[in-house]
Amino acid sequence: MKRQKRDKSSILFSRGFSAGLSGKSKDLCPKNSEDKRFLWLGGWREGREAHWDGMAGVSAIQVNPSLH
Repeated sequence: MKRQKRDKSSILFSRGFSAGLSGKSKDLCPKNSEDKRFLWLGGWREGREAHWDGMAGVSAIQVNPSLH
């Protein structure tokens, strides 16, 4: 059975979201490419918004893009 691979954009967004949700700085973005950095920072911004809205742990499941 073949495994279905997720596209790189959703992986980058999800990792950025996780970093933002945990309160990490956007300076920790590991990507040097402009396109990849844009995706990661987009996820980071949404993760920070969720963090500021008080979503953490179980309450963050509903907004986590990797679970959709």
